[in-house]
Amino acid sequence: MTCASCVRRVERALTGVEGVERASVNLATEQASIEAARDVDVSALRAAVDRAGYDLRLPAANEDPDDARDALEQERHAHFRALAVRTAFALTVAAVSMAWMLLHTYGFQLFGWLWIHDLAHSPWTNVALFAVTLPVQVWAGAPFYVGAWKIGRHGSTDMNSLVALGTSAAFLYSAVVTFAPGLFEGTQFAATVYYDTATAIIGLVLLGRLLEARAKGQTSDAVRSLIALRPQTARVIEGEEEFEIPVRAVQVGDVVLVRPAERIPVDGEVVDGASSVDESMLTGESVPVEKHAGDRVFGATMNAHGMLRVRATAVGADSALARIIRLVEDAQGSKAPIQAFADRVASIFVPVVIAIALATLAVWWLFGPEPAATLAILNAVSVLIIACPCALGLATPTAIMVGMGRAARLGVLIRDAEALEVARRIDTVVLDKTGTITEGRPEVTRIALAPDAPVDEAMLLRLVASAERGSEHPYAASIERETVRRGLALDWPLTFRALPGLGIEASVSLDGATRALLVGNADFMAQQGIDATTRGGMRLAFEADLATQQGETALLVAVDGKPAGMIAVADRVRASAHDAVALLQVRGVQVVMLTGDGEATARIVAKQVGIDQV
Repeated sequence: MTCASCVRRVERALTGVEGVERASVNLATEQASIEAARDVDVSALRAAVDRAGYDLRLPAANEDPDDARDALEQERHAHFRALAVRTAFALTVAAVSMAWMLLHTYGFQLFGWLWIHDLAHSPWTNVALFAVTLPVQVWAGAPFYVGAWKIGRHGSTDMNSLVALGTSAAFLYSAVVTFAPGLFEGTQFAATVYYDTATAIIGLVLLGRLLEARAKGQTSDAVRSLIALRPQTARVIEGEEEFEIPVRAVQVGDVVLVRPAERIPVDGEVVDGASSVDESMLTGESVPVEKHAGDRVFGATMNAHGMLRVRATAVGADSALARIIRLVEDAQGSKAPIQAFADRVASIFVPVVIAIALATLAVWWLFGPEPAATLAILNAVSVLIIACPCALGLATPTAIMVGMGRAARLGVLIRDAEALEVARRIDTVVLDKTGTITEGRPEVTRIALAPDAPVDEAMLLRLVASAERGSEHPYAASIERETVRRGLALDWPLTFRALPGLGIEASVSLDGATRALLVGNADFMAQQGIDATTRGGMRLAFEADLATQQGETALLVAVDGKPAGMIAVADRVRASAHDAVALLQVRGVQVVMLTGDGEATARIVAKQVGIDQV
C-alpha cells in the first residue's frame, strides 16, 4: 500500500465479505484488524483483497508469532535494500541528466565552450539520454507501473497511478522528440526532451518511500528491544535431573531453575528459594522486589542474588511480556479518529487530482502561450506529481508509530491511538517517584562512624563493597561505585549469605585481616544480637533517623559484632524533573506523586520538584 486511497479500498473490500463486521487497515504498519464471525470464509477475504489489487497474508493457525515476526522483518529488510538500490540509481541518473541540461543551457554562455553547443545539437545526445533514462523508467520505476496496473485493471487509481501517468508522459514525449523530431514541425509542440524531469520524479518519490521505510523500521525497534529481553533457554527440573531446553518448549506446570543474575524465563510461582527480582522492565521500579515461596514472578525479569525454583503458570503468547508486545503492536497499528477522516478525504483525492490534471492540460493547450501543447503537458505532469496524497494518509499513522515506539522504549505503554488524541484533555497526571521523578539509581550521600568503630571510613566502605561485590542490588551497586570514585581496592568475600528484606552477613579478608560483617536494617541488627544501647549503637540509630527524615535509606553496618557505621543512600531527583513538573502545571495540569516509600521521604522529594499532593 502506498497511500490512504489504498486504505479505504482494502477496508471496503474486507467489509464487503459476508460475516465481516468491521475492518481497520493501517497504512504505516500495513496490517488489517478484522472483526468477523468465527465461520467467515478466509478464502473470501483473500479473494476480496486480491480483487482490490492487493495481496493478503493470513497467519497460519499453528504459526509461531516470533517466526512470523522474523519473516516479516526479513522481508522488510530485503525490500529496504532493493528500494535503496533503485533510489540511488534513479537519483544518480537524474543528477547526471540535470547537470547535462544545465551545461546544455548555460555552458556556452558562461564558459564559451563551443563543443557544448555542438554536442547539444547532435542527434546522438538525446539518444544517449534516452539510453540512461530507460533503465530508470522500466526498472527503478517498475513498482509504480506494477502498482498502477494492479489497481487500474479493477477500475481504481492510487498514488502509483499519479506517478506512472506523470513520468510516462514526460518520458514518452521526450522519446518522440528523440526518434521522430519531424513530427513537431509546424505544431504547438517544442522539440525539447524532459528526461531529467522523468528521472527526477521517480528518484524523489523513491527517496520519499525509502525514508518512510526507514521510519517504519525504526518504530519496530521498540518491539525488538522487548523481545530481546526474553531468555532463549530455560533449565527444567524433572525429579533430580536438570535439562536445558528452548523457552518455547516449556509447558505450564514445568518447574524451572533460575540462578543468580539470570533472567526468569517464564511467568510462574516460586515454589522454593528466596531472592530479590528486578521487575523494572514491567513496573519501572528500580528497587528489586523480594520473592519467597508462593510469590508470582514474571518472565524476562532479572533475578538478583538468590536461587529460585519457579513453576510455570503462563508461557508463550500468554506471558506478561508477550501481552506487552501485543499491546505495543496493536497500539502502533490503531487508528486515531482524525486519521479516519483523513482516509475518507484521501480515498477520493486521486480521481479528483487526475480530473484537475486533465483540466490543466486543456486550459493550457487552448489558452496558454506558445508552445502551448508542450506547456500544457508539463503543467499537467506537475499537477499529477505534486498532488500525491501520501502525506495526507501517511503522516498520522507514521506519527503514531514513531510516538508509541519512542514511548515504549521509555517504558510508557499506550493502549491505542485514540488515547493519544484525547490526551490533550488530561487535567491530572500521577507520577511514580522511583525511576520517574528520581533517577532510579541510588548513590551514597554520606557515611557516619560509631564513636568506637573498629574501622575507619575508607575501610568500612571497602568491607561493605567487597561483601556485596557482584550483587545486582541497586544499593550494593551504589556503594561499589563510591569505592571506585575514591580509588579504594576491593576483594571478593570469603562467605556470603543474603536474607531478603533484612540484610546480608559475610566475612571479608582485607589487608591480612578477616572481618565478620553484618549490613542491614535495625531489625536485622537486633536479630543478630547487635546491642543498640551502647554509645556507638545509639549514635548510629540517631544518624539513621536523621537520614530517614531527609529522604535517605540508612544501611547499618556491624563489624566483628560491634556497631561500626551507617551508610546513607538516596535516589537523586532527575535534573529535568522540576522543569517537567513546572511545565505541566503551567499548562493547567495537576501533578500528583504516588509512592510506596515512607511519607517523610516522599514529601521531601515532592518538595524538591514542586509537587504539593502526595
